[in-house]
Amino acid sequence: MKPFKIRNIEINPPLILSPMAGVTDYTFRRLIKNRGGVGLVVSEFISVEGLTRHNPKSKRQMRFDESERPFAVQIFGGQPERMAMGAEMAEEVGADILDVNCGCPAPKVVKHGGGSGLLRDLPRLEIILKEIKKSISIPLTLKMRIGFSDSTINAIETAKMAEQCGVEHIQVHGRTKEQGYKGLANWEVIKAVKEAVSVPVSGNGDITSLEYGFKKWQESGVDGVLIGRGAMQNPWIFRQFQDVIEGREPYQPDIEEKKAVLLEFFGYLQEEMPEIVALGKMKQLAGQFTKGLVGGAQFRQTLYHSHSAQEILDNIGIYFNTLATGNRYGDGLIEAETPAIESCDAFSVEDLNTCEVASGI
Repeated sequence: MKPFKIRNIEINPPLILSPMAGVTDYTFRRLIKNRGGVGLVVSEFISVEGLTRHNPKSKRQMRFDESERPFAVQIFGGQPERMAMGAEMAEEVGADILDVNCGCPAPKVVKHGGGSGLLRDLPRLEIILKEIKKSISIPLTLKMRIGFSDSTINAIETAKMAEQCGVEHIQVHGRTKEQGYKGLANWEVIKAVKEAVSVPVSGNGDITSLEYGFKKWQESGVDGVLIGRGAMQNPWIFRQFQDVIEGREPYQPDIEEKKAVLLEFFGYLQEEMPEIVALGKMKQLAGQFTKGLVGGAQFRQTLYHSHSAQEILDNIGIYFNTLATGNRYGDGLIEAETPAIESCDAFSVEDLNTCEVASGI
């Protein structure tokens, strides 16, 4: 489990924060980077329809800090000329890598020929990749699913074509479009992709624990691993993987540090957006972050019913102070199941409608 390179860019450690729509924005990436252990971070996936028509939100989604490098911008769309224009814009803002989304299963994205819809139209995907390759000088990478459905798994064919088009890193999510985020990721197909191409291949799917992550990493032989929802549940997961890779005991944050992380994140949100938006994103993270904490379900409900920044701060203080003093909070139980999040479907309705209007569909 060694660092790998995307052209001349070293990914060290070989751990990637997987792009998640509505999640991996500037604030969340800062939070994760500050915990350590991330070799590459990727933007939210960005609509080229919005980007090339100068939609302010699409442009904001490309914002990043120098401390985030290496940094990849991920774009999606179905029109080759728009994808090439969007790629040029990403390079112009200073992105180190341009990543093409060929994996989002959201119906509105697929309907417009983007995301995992491209897995049904490899000739179009080939044109898109070739047009982008001609338009940029930074490395081009691809994030894809293993196929559109169980009966049309074409990951190897897609990966080989992408390599011939000049793609320099392939990231494979081990589910089909039709699976969405249900069931288990198929790491056997990820392994087959790794064996079929010569460019670096990274695997994605269900990595929420060190034990499972290392098991799939070793079995598949991939160069790197992407972690998405696992980072929402545990912002220290990258650092913990790095600790094990380098022969140390994995870091374990205490209750006070967990409290501090939530407060740090809320502080970032308040700096970047209106209070009502910050409240929503805070509740989103808390829904994942409270898994494994005593009384997490009750704490989450308390946050969901908080209507101001001060209420959020007060409730965080009460909850973590209760745990720190050894007192019981709520039912005193630890949840067995993680609250679900459909990462790609978190893409906002506003942005999707913008794409529809812009493309005339």
